Amino acid sequence: MSYRESEKLAPLVREISWSNNIVIMEKCKEDLQKEFYIQMTKRYGWTKRILTNFIEAKTYEKYLLNQTNFDLTLPPERRVQAKLAVKDEYTFDFAELSPEYSEHELEIQLVNHIRAFLIEMGGDFAFVGNQYHLVAGSKDLYIDLLLFHRRLRSLIAIELKIGEFEAEYAGKMQLYLTVLDEQVKLPEENPSIGIIICKNKDKTFVEYALKQSNAPIGVATYQLSNSLPEDMKEMLPEPEEIARRLKIFEKE
Repeated sequence: MSYRESEKLAPLVREISWSNNIVIMEKCKEDLQKEFYIQMTKRYGWTKRILTNFIEAKTYEKYLLNQTNFDLTLPPERRVQAKLAVKDEYTFDFAELSPEYSEHELEIQLVNHIRAFLIEMGGDFAFVGNQYHLVAGSKDLYIDLLLFHRRLRSLIAIELKIGEFEAEYAGKMQLYLTVLDEQVKLPEENPSIGIIICKNKDKTFVEYALKQSNAPIGVATYQLSNSLPEDMKEMLPEPEEIARRLKIFEKE
């Protein structure tokens, strides 16, 4: 289907370069998917190469599937960029792990392959440290991985879990973010964001757990092989819900 056949897409053609339009027309089948990439290219100035990489990485699907409480905890001007910074699932196929690996072993592998890890995270991240030490009163706290997101201008605390997500992880992350903002964040930086990366998660359970947190937190999973689930399309929201979520681009 060409843009000409869509009343909503046709006016957007002029918003981005023709080469980017060609990429979208060739690689995207659905109108809502095309609209997403047009709006994102317009907003963030994606080049043809960057746009192609985002499409091949299934950014549209992962944006719709990711689980955060950013709508409740971040101002409107930061929500979209923050959601793009959190995938629903990460692929750590570069990690060399033993069959019975521990969380510490996973952390060390990510640090040892820091370039590959940062690329998988999304490209706008910089590494600050691992087992980052904080002190809250008489208690020592250690954040598994601490990153900085250049576009968001926020510290990103990452907690690694090799099992299923538990509600207590959100409470612990909220504590980390509170201490980071009071002790580490610079005055010109935005409030810190947390990402909990687990091996598995129950999406409904995650939604309930995040609703009670007033700190910006995302919950993702990871896999160790580069294969996307065949039923990803079936997991996407209904078209009406997708259209509602895309309306945020029209307001800014």
